[in-house]
Amino acid sequence: MATKKIEKIRSKRKMRVRGKVTGTEKRPRLSVFRSAVHIYAQAIADDSGRTLAEASTLSKELADSLTGMKRVDEARAVGRLLAKRLQDAGIENVVFDRGRFLYHGRVKALADGAREAGLKF
Repeated sequence: MATKKIEKIRSKRKMRVRGKVTGTEKRPRLSVFRSAVHIYAQAIADDSGRTLAEASTLSKELADSLTGMKRVDEARAVGRLLAKRLQDAGIENVVFDRGRFLYHGRVKALADGAREAGLKF
C-alpha cells in the first residue's frame, strides 16, 4: 500500500520537474537517475532528441578508481567525468534535471562535481 503512494508522489514530482525543464543543443538537459547502487547522468538535447554525453558509475574510465569510495564521492566523480565530456564537446552551460529525486545526497554531489569541473547551471 505504501509503495503505491510513494510511486504516485515520485511520479507527480517527476512530471512537475520535467514540465519546467527542457534542453537544447547549446544548453542541454543534464538528467540524473539514481538506483540503489549506481548513479547515471546524461546530457540530452530535447529539440533534436539526442544524447550528447553520458557518464555513470559503470563507465570504463571510472570503474577502477571507484573501488572503496563512498557512494556520494562516486557521484561527485561521475559529475566531473560528465562535465569533462561535455566540455570536450564544446558545451559549458546545462539545465539540471533531478527528475523524481530530491536535490540531496548523491544527486547534489553529482551536481557539485559537475560545477567543480566547470559546468554552469
